[in-house]
Amino acid sequence: MNTKKKFNISDYLKRKNVKRFSIFFVIATVFLIFSKLSTEYKQTIKLKVKLVNLEDEIILQNDSLNTISAYIETKGFSLLPLMFKDYKDIILDVKTDVTSIPNQFVFDVQKHQFLIEGQLGESYKLLSVKPDTLLLSYSKSESKLVPITLNSEISYAIGYDLKGNFEFNCDSVKIVGAKDQIDEISSIDTELLELKEVNTDISETIKLNTSEYDAIEIFPKFVSIKGEIARFTEGTVEVPVTLINKPNGLDINYFPKTVSLSYYVDLDNYNSIRSTDFSVVCDYLGIEDNQTFFVPKISKKPEFIKRIGIKQKRVDFIKL
Repeated sequence: MNTKKKFNISDYLKRKNVKRFSIFFVIATVFLIFSKLSTEYKQTIKLKVKLVNLEDEIILQNDSLNTISAYIETKGFSLLPLMFKDYKDIILDVKTDVTSIPNQFVFDVQKHQFLIEGQLGESYKLLSVKPDTLLLSYSKSESKLVPITLNSEISYAIGYDLKGNFEFNCDSVKIVGAKDQIDEISSIDTELLELKEVNTDISETIKLNTSEYDAIEIFPKFVSIKGEIARFTEGTVEVPVTLINKPNGLDINYFPKTVSLSYYVDLDNYNSIRSTDFSVVCDYLGIEDNQTFFVPKISKKPEFIKRIGIKQKRVDFIKL
């Protein structure tokens, strides 16, 4: 009785002729790749211009546009690096390779083909370049001092608050950049200072937020901040109301004659507060036609008061 032997792929692959074929296939592939890489190709590549020996105050504008298109002939081996970086760098010395006009460096591309070819190397043959002339825009940097603005989210423990104001180790920072850019900057924010349930003095070093100013240099980049934390309490005081800007010859009676102020103050200054430290006024010029009341406003208060409010929101009056 005849039986068919079951086909086994592993046994098949072990055969010597299959192994030989695999070896020859790999060798042929390698030779094919080397053959392709040894072939001459014509291709356009991008050359990115970089300037050296620039003066410190010179700032290049639109640096990403400072490129030359070069039509070259070379072997495939020389094109391999461009698979990972789509351009080659060309270094120009501003003292010898370019001419300067107001706000621009001028590079005569056609005239300096030898320079480009030399930096590309012997493996590249330069056939043509574009544009004929490359204009590299620049501006001269300027500097000015701007104040610092604290960006903070701080919560204090019950009964505690900041006494006075935060103090920086410097009241301003120096910004350096193109004039049209620094003219638009009026202050520099810190990065967010976030503190919770604070009941002791604050002393922190904070980085300035430079994320919006890529082309601007800021000195220093870090500042120190201190704040005195104290216990606070609320108080109230009765203050007489003063009428201002009343027309001559006009008699007015108003009520109430005094208003209550509530304030928030640190314990050290609580006992020193007097009613004479405050002033509340009603301005006749602030009323509208047929209006029969004033809106009282605080015109004087001690500087160390943290918060203050008037309990009476209006003062009624009649003309006699």
